[in-house]
Amino acid sequence: MTDAPTTTASDVLSGVDLAGRTVLVTGGTTGIGKETARALAAAGASVVVTARSDDKGEAAVADLLEAVPGGDVAYDVLELGSLASVRAFADRFVAAHDRLDVLIANAGIMAVPFGRTDDGFELHLGTNHLGHFVLVGRLLPLLLDSTPARVVVLSSGGHSASDIVWDDPDFERTEYSKMEAYGQSKTANILHAVELERRYGSRGVHAYAVHPGMVATDLGRHFTREDYAELKARAAASPSGGLPPRVGVEVGAATSVWAATAPELDEHGGAYLTDCALAEARPYATDPEAARRLWALSEQLVGEAFPEPEVEA
Repeated sequence: MTDAPTTTASDVLSGVDLAGRTVLVTGGTTGIGKETARALAAAGASVVVTARSDDKGEAAVADLLEAVPGGDVAYDVLELGSLASVRAFADRFVAAHDRLDVLIANAGIMAVPFGRTDDGFELHLGTNHLGHFVLVGRLLPLLLDSTPARVVVLSSGGHSASDIVWDDPDFERTEYSKMEAYGQSKTANILHAVELERRYGSRGVHAYAVHPGMVATDLGRHFTREDYAELKARAAASPSGGLPPRVGVEVGAATSVWAATAPELDEHGGAYLTDCALAEARPYATDPEAARRLWALSEQLVGEAFPEPEVEA
């Protein structure tokens, strides 16, 4: 077994001044997202976290301000499983902010029982990818007005469980597998970053996909003993040869804040990152043609187009 990484989010941001930067972190009320928000606020950024309810948002902001006295932290309610909620949130955010320097698409679900979002999508695909696809698409004008800007999409080594199921992404005809559904959504997260970079990297908005590691959070609360056994078996058969060691949220958030701020990543837009380093994802998850195809499929599914920017003469 490899040694567990030890670099924390605070280590990454030591000596970094983010005053004047506005950062949005989805799912910032617990786990990696909350630690990401804390570290960025401690470095001087103005941070907005999303919450699934006012109660959760208010509690998270209170905790974050206790950890970062005098910090600039706020919340707004966002339910990624409802495109109406995503669109309403984006409208409110644009109305309330004149810039957005970093968008961290952190929120997500893992290995949940079969279900559908408000719009009829399989829960993992709808929540982890399509909700963020619409959110990022609607906030891109603000990101472009704030360049240099970054989009950080939380993926997972779990993307190795499945490519995009192109002919049945919503498991309408395929027998449901929570691992494969989660894996498909995490592959979609990487492909989203690849296509965002192709479209907007030259215009100053760089995108990155992050594998935070095996982090001890409540993300795996739906795991059964059988699920964990399947996860171990899949990991044993993968190139890594097994599950990585578990780490705490302080370490789990490190790669997210590195992706959001490290100047050395300017030359590596679209990269897949883990342990604060460049990493290799499965080939199907970084294929440029698959990334274009997923963008088109996502537009079709959500019923909203985000046209490719015209090439400047």
